[in-house]
Amino acid sequence: MSTGGSSASTSQPSTSSGSNHYKTCADDSVDVFEVWSYLVKNWSTELKKNPQRIKQLVRQGIPAPVRALVWQLLSSADHDNARCLYAEFIRASSPHEKAIRRDVTRTFPGHKFFDESGRGQHSLFNVMKAYSLYDREVGYCQGSAFVVGMLLLLMPEEEAFAVLLKLMEDYRLRELYKPSMSELGLCLFQLECAVQDQMPDLGMHFRNVGIDTTMYASSWFLTMFSSTLPLDLAFRTMDVFLSEGMEIVFRVALAILQLCRVDLFSLDMEGILRYLQHDLAEQFDQDHERLFSVAFEVAYNKKKMQKFEKDYVVKRSKDQEEAAELRGIRAENRLLRQRLEYLEQESGSLADRLIDKQVSLAQGAEDLVTLSHEMAHLRRLHSGVKEQLEDAYDTIRSLLTKKGDHVDVGVQVDDTTMIEHIQALQEELVQSQARETSLRSNVKDLSRRVDELETVN
Repeated sequence: MSTGGSSASTSQPSTSSGSNHYKTCADDSVDVFEVWSYLVKNWSTELKKNPQRIKQLVRQGIPAPVRALVWQLLSSADHDNARCLYAEFIRASSPHEKAIRRDVTRTFPGHKFFDESGRGQHSLFNVMKAYSLYDREVGYCQGSAFVVGMLLLLMPEEEAFAVLLKLMEDYRLRELYKPSMSELGLCLFQLECAVQDQMPDLGMHFRNVGIDTTMYASSWFLTMFSSTLPLDLAFRTMDVFLSEGMEIVFRVALAILQLCRVDLFSLDMEGILRYLQHDLAEQFDQDHERLFSVAFEVAYNKKKMQKFEKDYVVKRSKDQEEAAELRGIRAENRLLRQRLEYLEQESGSLADRLIDKQVSLAQGAEDLVTLSHEMAHLRRLHSGVKEQLEDAYDTIRSLLTKKGDHVDVGVQVDDTTMIEHIQALQEELVQSQARETSLRSNVKDLSRRVDELETVN
């Protein structure tokens, strides 16, 4: 509970008058509004003298006529500073305006103040935009719109903005609304541990049907139950939250589960979620005191909650290590997949090249065989031509001899015809030798190519 100053009157009554007043307040016949009127007028003094008494009165519920003022007193809202900031931010533009405009229509959709013709949507947009500019790290979170909506139902925009700044900073709500939402994760973990500690059978049932705490309780913390409970109960929760802090959210959450556990045991996952998100308003609409009487009796152990927080830090550290390891594995897998794709492409290319080489090798072998056959044929021709040439030479020599021997008896030889025949045979022999030389060169080249292809493969 804040011990800050007040914008209300701080007149200091005598000790005796204050004591007499509280003595009278203990009597049920005393008007509660009268008690709170006295407290508001003497806030600073009474807060210092009787903080526990104020705590008890807050738990009983702040009367609606003074609730707006008491919320500002409990939070020690700084109106002067907030007024200057609000005037500055309301004229500026925010990168979150589109998201805010989209969500204002979803905030308290059944409430007349926030319907399209009411001024609530405009006021809600203004305050949310101003805060998104004031705290750029948080920016805008949808759940915060419900908290701001509760403020606007009780007070003007500037006052709501002033209280919102305190809720975010002094009551650590901004930690819930940060993009990382690590504080929300802690709260949900603590609630899950508390459920397991106090209601292990219900915790087991939730696990059996696949219910995780985040599935039903996230909105409880982010909206202070204003999106699930009747609005009067949400106001009561905010009363105590401003006095005692986050503890009341855990108490109300555990009280809900205790009071509804019989119904929850008979439901499956879908039924549980519908019950805890949409049916609670009907469950507690007629009996507000029942919920809070159980909430204030809940066994809330601060030391256990601190232990749960330490466990969460260890778990989160381990989860972060595992997440980092998982990211590393995923990165390695991506590299391996890329390498595999490259190798598959390279393998395909090598296969194509191998096939080409094999085709070339087969073609070379075929050409080699063909050339070998052709060379053998030429050798035979060459041999035949040589034989014919030798026969021709023999014939010439024989004819010349006969010519000398029989010149007297009139034997004549056509020298010109013989010479031409010999020259033709000589030319054919030269051509045959040239072709043989060319074929030998081709065979040698093909043999070398075949050897190279066989070496490559």
